Amino acid sequence: MPRLLLLLPAAGYANQDFIEAASRLGVELVTCADYCHRLAPGWGLPPLMSVPFDQPDAAFPQVLRALKQPVDAVLAADDHGVTLAARLRVALNLPGNSPEAVARLTDKLHFRQLQQTAGLLHPAFVAIQDHDANAAKALGFPLVVKARRLNASRGVIRVDDAVQLSRAIQQVQRIQKRAQRGADTLGLLVETFIPGIEVALDGVLTQGTLQVLAVFDKPDPLNGPYFEETLYVTPSRLTDATQTELAAAVQRACEAAGVSEGVIHAEARINDAGVWLLEIAPRGIGGLCGRMFTATLGMDSAEIVLRHAVGLPLPTRTSADAAGVMMIPIPVKGMLRGVDGVSAALEVLHITGVEITAQPGQLMAPPPEGAAYLGFIFSRAATPAAAEAALRAAHAALDIRIQPLVES
Repeated sequence: MPRLLLLLPAAGYANQDFIEAASRLGVELVTCADYCHRLAPGWGLPPLMSVPFDQPDAAFPQVLRALKQPVDAVLAADDHGVTLAARLRVALNLPGNSPEAVARLTDKLHFRQLQQTAGLLHPAFVAIQDHDANAAKALGFPLVVKARRLNASRGVIRVDDAVQLSRAIQQVQRIQKRAQRGADTLGLLVETFIPGIEVALDGVLTQGTLQVLAVFDKPDPLNGPYFEETLYVTPSRLTDATQTELAAAVQRACEAAGVSEGVIHAEARINDAGVWLLEIAPRGIGGLCGRMFTATLGMDSAEIVLRHAVGLPLPTRTSADAAGVMMIPIPVKGMLRGVDGVSAALEVLHITGVEITAQPGQLMAPPPEGAAYLGFIFSRAATPAAAEAALRAAHAALDIRIQPLVES
């Protein structure tokens, strides 16, 4: 039986998906938890330990000391643990992407520099420290201010003039500092805004070769000032030629970064100039969105990740159906009182599931500050248009009750 060390944030949406997939595949899991998020009771899999994923220098020796038996692979379930997992693989002489390669993808500034060196389409950009906005102003508006290492659209703000730029820099610095220890000296990325439609690609790399699992349309426009993702629908309605161009750009960027193994999630903008990669993450699609693959590939993202790690066959397309997911938008910052109408949403034609993951009493905030989702709606239909329409109808059936937060 393969034995795998899995780095799991206790609050991770897909934790149970990984545990269930490992059971189906006969993979023994050794779990390690991010100590910032205490493990919930009832897992049935006590953690190897709890270590700070965001401080790999401290966590790395703790894990090595605690490992009593060899493992066949080391994986992180989401962004929080990818750097630590890469360092552990090197120390344990296990295959996978190097820490240096992972760092080129997980730092937005490093990724822009990689694109520049590799000759890939990229926006003009500058790195800024403190509140110095002069270099950014020289790029010309509109601009996007970004935290360098956050995900889920946290710390990403579009600005259209100098006043907005100054305000956004201060706000993103606060968000970054609150979200990441040691971020005081990290600085920010400012780049020119890229117009166009936004799409995503999930794939898996095996010895450097990319197998595309899905290309997702994002039907809702993402033009700012904030960039809350909502709808993902596959198969994409892009032309075959554009999808081929997208996959080729992702392949080139991964080669340039030195990333050659495992599941990746890429975001891109497409306009008349071509494919502009926004970022590539060395992990699968976030939240519970990976469950969409059950409709199109016969297994969820967690199972695909584990299959690749232990050398089991990867899926091929098993269904011509379309599938979609909605990351339920957070309408206002405040305390969640509850979500009504779930039963009505489930009765919508083509809806296959509604998962409300936030709990009553939980503080919620949309991007650029929030990092949590209200929940997820899933659909499956004969066409992408029908899958999208079902998601919108199900969302309309929900009554989301949030008590707005009154800030002093």
